[in-house]
Amino acid sequence: MSTPFQIHTHLDTSLSNISDTLLLERVSEHGPQAKIWQGTQGLVVPRTYSRHPLFEHCCATMHDLGWPISIRQSGGGLVPQGPGIWNLSLSWRQYGKPLDLAQAAYPFICNILQKALQSCAIDSAPHAVKGSFCDGRFNLAIGQPEHYQKIVGTAQIWRLGPAPSQHHALTRQPGDPAGWHLGLVHAVILLQVNEKALTLKTNLVEQLLQTSTRYQADKICSLHRLGLAPNSFLQALHQQLSVQPPPHDQGWP
Repeated sequence: MSTPFQIHTHLDTSLSNISDTLLLERVSEHGPQAKIWQGTQGLVVPRTYSRHPLFEHCCATMHDLGWPISIRQSGGGLVPQGPGIWNLSLSWRQYGKPLDLAQAAYPFICNILQKALQSCAIDSAPHAVKGSFCDGRFNLAIGQPEHYQKIVGTAQIWRLGPAPSQHHALTRQPGDPAGWHLGLVHAVILLQVNEKALTLKTNLVEQLLQTSTRYQADKICSLHRLGLAPNSFLQALHQQLSVQPPPHDQGWP
């Protein structure tokens, strides 16, 4: 029998912008984890940014402006955090090859969010949105082609993990990438933000790093502009998470 997500909601107080990685540590003992949360005002970047020769200068400048930068373990690009930005983080254990697990994880989290949004009368679909920060094929977007606007961004990370006690027969063989893995799949949800102000901050990071990358404010959309009621959306998320076990969940100790 599949084990449902244990759902944790942290929206009243701000958490560290990389606190969701702690879910990985809970999975082996407690089973699938889900967290709905808000972070502190700041920006989060993948490790690739930290290799830039101007990164330390950029971090110092942004810190002085009240927008400190944190480094996350997952890939992707630059992502803002703070009031009005919700996060959905899902973590579970699964047997298989990392590439296969990763390919299935994005549609899984997108499907949960799409259904929750649809129950609140907002239709969305996975699309790349050129010009949005941290662009990817598994953004959730609204609108029509050529005019898509991003409302959700996604990222993920997978690590080798221990097998559940009843599945020790499934062990990794030499040269075989399959094995038990702990996954963390994450969504950044633009609930109630000022698109122009947020884009200015993300662009400032790129300017300080002297890159050619620039983001466009009209490529993102805050969900409150679409009439989304936060309480209704939170209830819809809880409902979807309560009926959606992790993909191919094979039981827990």
